[in-house]
Amino acid sequence: MRVITGSAKGTRLRTLEGMDVRPTTDRVKEGMFSAIQFEIPDSRVLDLFAGSGQLGIEALSRGARQAVFVDQSANSLAVVKENIKKTGFTDRSEIYQKEAEQYIRMAKGTFDMIFLDPPYRMQILEKIIPLLLPLLSPGGKIIAEHENNCKLPEKISNLWLQKEYFYGKIVVSVYELTEEVEP
Repeated sequence: MRVITGSAKGTRLRTLEGMDVRPTTDRVKEGMFSAIQFEIPDSRVLDLFAGSGQLGIEALSRGARQAVFVDQSANSLAVVKENIKKTGFTDRSEIYQKEAEQYIRMAKGTFDMIFLDPPYRMQILEKIIPLLLPLLSPGGKIIAEHENNCKLPEKISNLWLQKEYFYGKIVVSVYELTEEVEP
């Protein structure tokens, strides 16, 4: 696992070992970031269910202003801290050991992008996505990685599914916060 492009390009990132860990593959990450590449510079991003932190780190490498990493696992966050230090992004990173809903309730400010890559077995995206609405900046995006058997709705409140990218058994869904227009 490595940083694909930007200031930390080529840096190898550490990941946790074990059956519960499923890092985003380089192919999926490349596709995910090519879909949002022009919106990353100077953005504030949230890497919820951070794991190794690779999505937030990739955003920082591509010019994001700040990344917030959240995971409930102390082991995961130890890896996140190591990867952030290795890439030199300590001054632009915040790390929280919290369960996702707990962090959402206490979060300050808004985000331009929120990355969601929860463990597939959790089946939590439909519950979490609506809770994130107050944390999104106008025009903000939620980028969710999930199994292809998890079909997300086209619209969640004033979040609209902009695009879905298919990578075998993996799907990346991109939602955008828009102002609802009355007919």
